Amino acid sequence: MQALSQGKVKSVLSGDTLVLASLNAPSQERTLSLAFVSAPRLRREGDEPFAWASREYLREHLIGKTVQFKILYTIPTGVKRDYGTVFLRSGRSFPDDSIAEGLVKLRDDAGRKDDSDESKKLLEKLETEQDNAKSSSKGIWGSIGGKIENSYELQDPKAFVEQWKSKPIEATIERVFSGDRMIARLQLSQTRHVQIMVLVAGIRAPSTKRTNTADGKEIPAEPFGTEAHQWMEERILNRKVKIEVLGASPQNQLVCAIIHPNGTIAKYILEAGLARCTDFHSTMLGGQMSELRQAEKKAKDKSLGVFQGTATTKPMAAETDAIVSRVQAADTVYLRGKSGEEKKVQLSSIRQPKPADPKQSPFQADAKEFLRKKLIGKHVRVTTDGKRAASEGFEERDVLTILINNKNVALQLVEAGYASVIRHRRDDGDRSPAYDELLAAEEAAQKDERGMWSPKPPAAKTYQDYSESLQKAKIQSSVLQRQKKIPAIVDFVKGGSRFTVLIPRENAKLTFVLSCIRTPRSARSATDKSEPFGQEAHDFATRRCMQRDVEIDVEATDKVGGFIGTLYINRENFAKLLLEEGLASVHAYSAEQSGHATDLFAAEEKAKTAKKGIWHDYNPSINDGVEDLILNEPSTTNGTADSAAPPTKKDYRDVMVTHIDPATGRLRIQMIGTSTSGALTELMASFAKHHRSPPGSEKSLQGAPKAGDLVAARFSADGEWYRARIRRNDRDNKKADILFIDYGNSETLPWSDLRPMTQPQFSTQKLKAQAIDAALSFLQFPSMSNYLADSCRFVEDITINKQLVASVDAEEKDGTLWITLFDAEAEGGEEASINSDIVTEGWATVRRQLKGVGEGEGRGA
Repeated sequence: MQALSQGKVKSVLSGDTLVLASLNAPSQERTLSLAFVSAPRLRREGDEPFAWASREYLREHLIGKTVQFKILYTIPTGVKRDYGTVFLRSGRSFPDDSIAEGLVKLRDDAGRKDDSDESKKLLEKLETEQDNAKSSSKGIWGSIGGKIENSYELQDPKAFVEQWKSKPIEATIERVFSGDRMIARLQLSQTRHVQIMVLVAGIRAPSTKRTNTADGKEIPAEPFGTEAHQWMEERILNRKVKIEVLGASPQNQLVCAIIHPNGTIAKYILEAGLARCTDFHSTMLGGQMSELRQAEKKAKDKSLGVFQGTATTKPMAAETDAIVSRVQAADTVYLRGKSGEEKKVQLSSIRQPKPADPKQSPFQADAKEFLRKKLIGKHVRVTTDGKRAASEGFEERDVLTILINNKNVALQLVEAGYASVIRHRRDDGDRSPAYDELLAAEEAAQKDERGMWSPKPPAAKTYQDYSESLQKAKIQSSVLQRQKKIPAIVDFVKGGSRFTVLIPRENAKLTFVLSCIRTPRSARSATDKSEPFGQEAHDFATRRCMQRDVEIDVEATDKVGGFIGTLYINRENFAKLLLEEGLASVHAYSAEQSGHATDLFAAEEKAKTAKKGIWHDYNPSINDGVEDLILNEPSTTNGTADSAAPPTKKDYRDVMVTHIDPATGRLRIQMIGTSTSGALTELMASFAKHHRSPPGSEKSLQGAPKAGDLVAARFSADGEWYRARIRRNDRDNKKADILFIDYGNSETLPWSDLRPMTQPQFSTQKLKAQAIDAALSFLQFPSMSNYLADSCRFVEDITINKQLVASVDAEEKDGTLWITLFDAEAEGGEEASINSDIVTEGWATVRRQLKGVGEGEGRGA
């Protein structure tokens, strides 16, 4: 008697044929058919009746089990096939059980296959079992039933997905191609099946060995492709599973979650390190994707399978607190931490509406405003997810997740349709931990046509710049002065008390200057120098006001189109905050004309007491400034000279008056010295020679000049070229108001009389601007324009282009000098000053203070 062999049932091909794998070497397989019987055929053109039931009966009893088998005979013709019997440990045997259930029948030539006694005895038993099945009308011996309609393709995969989406379907896996794709037989009803290729949702397994159909060449398997294939075959081939249809691939293959009795199969193959997560299915899986990513992480941490040698050592990012100080774009913000340092960062895994995309770019402003309203000035919690490498001119920056009120800001942007999700590379770990939620939110926003996914662009919002010219400013000022506490947004901080503000309801853009105070000037360029505490004031204003929602009261305009008034942030006067920090001083005259004098003076006194900012060396025992000095009158106490007072050191300088402002009586002077005068003369000679040569392309303006630009300008009076700065620009008439920086006079010139000043030998770094602002000490000029013009002409006659001596009595924080002028060749000493001559001739009166608010001076800083 032949000994029994053992094997494991790998698959069941039909009701009479199965595949056995060796217990010691699973890759060694043999196909075994049941002796003496045949089952109904499973055919592509249509299954025979009871073919499915016959195969299922054998599969349910044998698949995955270790069995004993005996080979009774072999047919060597064609494909060699062994025929025999199979035994279970429970005592059941096949084909005995199958024929008893009427699911197989004896072959017509059964007696001729093997004539041994053992075979004859088995055949007799089978004949008896078959007769019993016939008499009982079991299985194939019945008159009805057993017919299954089985198709091998879907006419409309998308419609099928819509019908069956997320509905569990009983299925059997018929064939496994790789760790992530297989043929499944979907049992849609008791009589209707569909046998089709399905993809395992959420994973990408290495490919197996295959042949290129184009050239017939064999393509080897990817690393661990064979192992992934075997792993999947061992667990689900011919197994009953439940399938949830989630969607369709671009090739119209079904993407499904395959539910093994122990759970989703994708999770287990990921934990084994034989597959990776794929982002393409993330939107289909929704929240289930996070479970798969956790399974993948376990394999990475253990360096299993495809992750060998690639275990991540990325530490868990700590959560920190920060304040959002500025919003640059819908995906880029500036954060300020506890140290006060500002840092530019980017939101993980999202991108603002693309500027180059005509459908997305119109939504950039709305997206930025959406983020500004949510974040600016708010305390947030931050987790760093990685770094974005420097590219395309952008510096390296951190990418991170920002939470406000425990809500992911990036997710809110995507949900609103104001950002898209970046498709990361497979090995890119610097992604948002909520990446799958972001993908799902993007898909929902696209479906609902929210934000930039809308077919209609938003209404363009254009702000009119009313500070572009004095005329525009005056017209708009009359409108705004009738309103109180106008809602506005600080778009840019130009200095401690100077801002660019937007008024959305008026579509207005303004240069706004705080009234009643003066702040130190900050540097306007890298080569410029700040006044003491000027940069601190600028930084304080930036921290507190940049991009914030504020309210403004407009009180007046200045002479260059700026709007003067009060700015409220969180209902508090910002001028008062500057004063309390010692970063501004009260402009007494303006404060007394306003309704804020009490609060402002109290705030300034508070800073003085604390010796903050500009008051760091404040001594209350010493009178502020020299405002009580009187022209040519010695200091007295109780009517007598104060002999105990220390003598004041005089500051005399050789100067030349180059210009007198006819609107204010202010002067522009040049310092005379061997270094400055000679350098200016030499520079002007070279400058004139350079510009007398024929103009070339390098000497022509490239486009419209901008306010603040340094240019070469041809003075209309003598046709010579001088250094100048653009003050205002008239684009309609192609003219510009310019200031000659070395002499102080100004005029309006056509663009054709301007040239770019790009030569380094003529820059202000080589020789700074020589014209210095000055005012005559203790003089009060007439307020009426015709009398003021006469006074200025008299001063011009006795001072212009003469070498004089200036006694500097005081210096403003903006550099303006208060001076007493003397003619060195005249007699009379200090009592014969030009200042006193002007008073003597009746062209000015004496004010009791050294300096004050004169004609033409604004109320603001």
